[in-house]
Amino acid sequence: MAKCVLVTGGTGYIGSHTTVELLEAGYEVVIVDNLSNSERFVLKGIRKITGKRVPFHKVDCRDLTRLGHVFARYKFDAVIHFAASKAVGESVEQPLLYYRNNLDSLMNILTLMRAHQVPNLVFSSSCTVYGQAEKLPVSEQTPRREATSPYGNTKHMCEDIIRDSVAAYPEIASIALRYFNPIGAHPSAEIGELPRGVPNNLIPFVTQTAAGIRPVLSVFGDDYNTPDGSCIRDYINVVDLAKAHVVAVKRMTEGKMKARFEIFNIGTGRGVSTLEVVRTFEKVNNLKLNYKIVGRRAGDIEAVWADPTFANEELGWKAEKSLDETLRSAWKWQQHLDGKQ
Repeated sequence: MAKCVLVTGGTGYIGSHTTVELLEAGYEVVIVDNLSNSERFVLKGIRKITGKRVPFHKVDCRDLTRLGHVFARYKFDAVIHFAASKAVGESVEQPLLYYRNNLDSLMNILTLMRAHQVPNLVFSSSCTVYGQAEKLPVSEQTPRREATSPYGNTKHMCEDIIRDSVAAYPEIASIALRYFNPIGAHPSAEIGELPRGVPNNLIPFVTQTAAGIRPVLSVFGDDYNTPDGSCIRDYINVVDLAKAHVVAVKRMTEGKMKARFEIFNIGTGRGVSTLEVVRTFEKVNNLKLNYKIVGRRAGDIEAVWADPTFANEELGWKAEKSLDETLRSAWKWQQHLDGKQ
C-alpha cells in the first residue's frame, strides 16, 4: 500500500514541485494550502504532469480545528511542512505576522501529529539560520547565528520547537532541510514560481523584467565584499530541491534515520552572485535585461553557500541541474505563464 504524505503549502512554489516528485515516486499526497501566496490552477499543472488528481483542502494551518479535520480524514505516514510566510523584507516590516503564522502553523502540525499518530515530519528550514557565517561554505556544523530578519528568526525558533518536541515525544521524528535559494521551474513549464504582487525573490523579478511586465530590475547593492560587489547565494534548481524531500521521506518511513532529529544542507555547493545570475540569464536566453544598482535591502546578508557533503553522502542526494538549464526553465515558465492565469 502506497504511503500517504500531507504537504502543507502544497500549491506553493516548492510544495507543488515536491508534490510532483512524490507522486512520481509512488506516494499518495494530500495538499493543504490557504492560497495566500499561490493559485488553485497549480493543481491542474500537477495533474497535467503526473496524470493524478491530488486531494486539496483550502485550510490555514493556524486553524487547529479545520486542520484537525484533515488529519482525522486520512492516515498520514509523514508530513512535509512548507506552509509559512517567507519574504525577508516583508518580515522586517511585519514581524508579528511572521511570528504568528510561522510558529503557530508548526505547533499545530506537531500537536495534530501526536494526536493522530503521524510519526514523521520533514521541515522546510533555511540557510538563513546561519546568518552571515564567519567561514564559507557552511556545513551543518556551522554555528547558527543571530538572525538578520524576523523570517530568519522564525526558522531558528521552529527548529528549536522541533528539537524540543522530538526530545519530549518519542513517537515523533523529524528531518529539517536547510535549503539555500531555489530557482527555476519544472521542465514541462506546467508549474513554477508564482509570486503575488511585487516579487521578493530575484528570479521572478528577472523574468518579469525580461517579459516587459516590470520596467527595470533592481540589484540591491554593489558594494559588498564580493568579487563583483553584489550578494552571493547558492542557487539550487527547484526540482533538485523537491527530490531531496522525497529522499528524506523515504529515509524516515524506512527507518533509516540515525537520530530522531536530523539536519541537512540542501544546496549546490557553489556561490553565485546576483550580477552573475543576471548575466547568465541574458546569455542562455539571448536577452538583454534592463537593470540598475540600488541601495542594500534590509535583512540581506552578504554571502552564503552550502557545503552539501553530508546530504550527498548520508542522504544519497545531489544537486544535478546546471545554472544554465535552471535559468532557461525559469524563462520558459514565464513565457507560458500568461496562458495559465
